[in-house]
Amino acid sequence: MEREEALSLVKQEVKNKNLIKHMLAVEAVMRRLAAELGQDEELWALAGLLHDLDYDKTVDRPEQHGLLGAQILEEKGLPEELVRAVKAHNPALGVARESLMDKALFAADPVTGLLVAAALVHPQKKLAAIDLDFVLNRFKEKSFARGANREQIESCSELDLSLEQFLALSLEAMQAAAADLGL
Repeated sequence: MEREEALSLVKQEVKNKNLIKHMLAVEAVMRRLAAELGQDEELWALAGLLHDLDYDKTVDRPEQHGLLGAQILEEKGLPEELVRAVKAHNPALGVARESLMDKALFAADPVTGLLVAAALVHPQKKLAAIDLDFVLNRFKEKSFARGANREQIESCSELDLSLEQFLALSLEAMQAAAADLGL
């Protein structure tokens, strides 16, 4: 599946504009992580873009989130590695994170929320205005962006990346996609 087809599918299945922006952010982070780790950038980017495809339909059933999306992606003929990563990104499904892609998607999902929140508390309200030190300081504040699961973000260590490296790569990716994210 090419990106344009994937984006069309996202727009067909997902009505919440902020959720679409989140999916675009995770796409950017996954592409950057793939480049850093010597993986297939297009495949990893698609995993990021499509990972919450079923969120609107499963929002009231979190224990189902990822299953419907995975089924749609299987029917579209996407690779098993991507389908599995979509399932594995939701801990409620109990799918073990085994591949690098599984682990990357799990860590990338919440880091985008942390970075968006950090940008929005900055006076300029732009990703370009924040740096790694700013993000690290916010990361340490337990009350800041509570929805951004710190343990999940710190699972970046399973990719052999330090928290600082992971945050820097994620910030760089999202800054490059800032126009699409409205930040």
